[in-house]
Amino acid sequence: MARLKLQKICKYYGATTALASGDLQLDPGEINVLIGANGSGKSTLCKVVAGSVRPDGGQFELDGNDIRLNDPQEAREHGICLFYQELSLSGSLSIAENICLYDLPVRSGALVDTSRMTETAQSYIDKFASVVGEGFAHDTPVNKLRPDQKQLVEIMKTLASEARILIFDEPTSALDRSQVECFFSILRELKQEGRSIIFISHRMDEIFEIADRITVIRDGTTVSSHPVGETNQETVIADMIGEHPKATEKKAETTAQKGQVTTRYLDVENLSGNKLKQVTFSLGKGEILGLGGLHGQGQSALLRTLFGAEKRQSGTITLDGKSLRSGNPRAAIRNGLSYVSGDRVRDGVISERPILENVSPIHFIKEGKLFAFPQTLGQVVIPALKVLNTKYAHLNNSINSLSGGNQQKVVIARWLTNPPDILLLDDPTKGIDLSAKTELFALVRKLADDGMAIILYSSEDAELLAHSDRILVFNNGSITRELVGEDKNRFNLYQAAYSGAE
Repeated sequence: MARLKLQKICKYYGATTALASGDLQLDPGEINVLIGANGSGKSTLCKVVAGSVRPDGGQFELDGNDIRLNDPQEAREHGICLFYQELSLSGSLSIAENICLYDLPVRSGALVDTSRMTETAQSYIDKFASVVGEGFAHDTPVNKLRPDQKQLVEIMKTLASEARILIFDEPTSALDRSQVECFFSILRELKQEGRSIIFISHRMDEIFEIADRITVIRDGTTVSSHPVGETNQETVIADMIGEHPKATEKKAETTAQKGQVTTRYLDVENLSGNKLKQVTFSLGKGEILGLGGLHGQGQSALLRTLFGAEKRQSGTITLDGKSLRSGNPRAAIRNGLSYVSGDRVRDGVISERPILENVSPIHFIKEGKLFAFPQTLGQVVIPALKVLNTKYAHLNNSINSLSGGNQQKVVIARWLTNPPDILLLDDPTKGIDLSAKTELFALVRKLADDGMAIILYSSEDAELLAHSDRILVFNNGSITRELVGEDKNRFNLYQAAYSGAE
């Protein structure tokens, strides 16, 4: 008998369908790996199992009995515990307190039994003793830990629940290989004890290493579920995107001319830094170079490092034959680089200030100005705003009076007032409507046609495929593949994103 069985689970948030028909079966002593593209519904389905999301329909069976979970506490009472992708640790508490948070041992009614808590926590710390690194002790506050160490504490906290159904939503995203191997060894022991595990990962090598079964979700619907020995990477990726590779597309992989840049303008060689490992590529004038792969694999880090917003550890950057030293954004601007972020709040708008102030700072830097008359300055910036069809009433109005799409246009116009040589676009259409996206990409193509060199990262695969001349696919801080010509399609993009560097 299946330990857990979900059929036709659905979940709606207004007009948005998070799950249309989620099916999942989990047997005792089984690791079922759940895989799908970003936004496919994997995490929502797991949260339904863990009681943190209530489904709007479908059947939920536990040990053959229909069940309805109202909250995570009720799920834990039934032996279900979820590792949250967004860490749920308390930074001010110690490692031991976080590990035992689900079931703190008490004495005298209400006082925490620190001796038992420490003993329990230490038993889980010992399982990872060879890979936790320095400064990892039961009494260490969590806010003093590195990201990988925090992730290990979250794993230990989940294991300490002693639940018979454990759900791990991307638990290895911040771990190195030795930490992953240690964790997988523990999972295999749990499987031998009869525990059941749902595991979400975007790393194809991990999936085939740890899975007994692979279940694929696409657009909120479970489309396949096979024992690991009855499927392969190509089939899994085809199920994820709903299409198979064409025979002609495989030929492109051996083309001698693949990925060559005829007029090299920017050369990056062995660049390493925050989330970057030995990145090498070239960019030509008039080219739109796309950065693909799953979110957070180094694409934004590359753009920010080129712009001087993040520190370069090693490697060289050559612009038009001139070597660029590690600098800062102001130096990058003087060298002809520009950076547009999709995170308007963090990197874009100057909140509550006039539109004029938001659109003009780069002009002041490039022209070396200390002040300007508003009327004169307005005549300088208005053409750039018009090119983008920016809708605003008056330049003196607050930037906050504009829609998100028009705020983003102001940020982009900031750079077009004094056009750069290289435009770095970091998910620039995030949070803006379809009309604004269409206008933006029409402008980006025109700028490239006029000779501007452009690097584009987008979290939407369709944007990369439609608007990039080439695509560099990132995985874990490295370029795993370069896609160009017939090679540039969804299947190859996903295959490279979910596979390690060759």
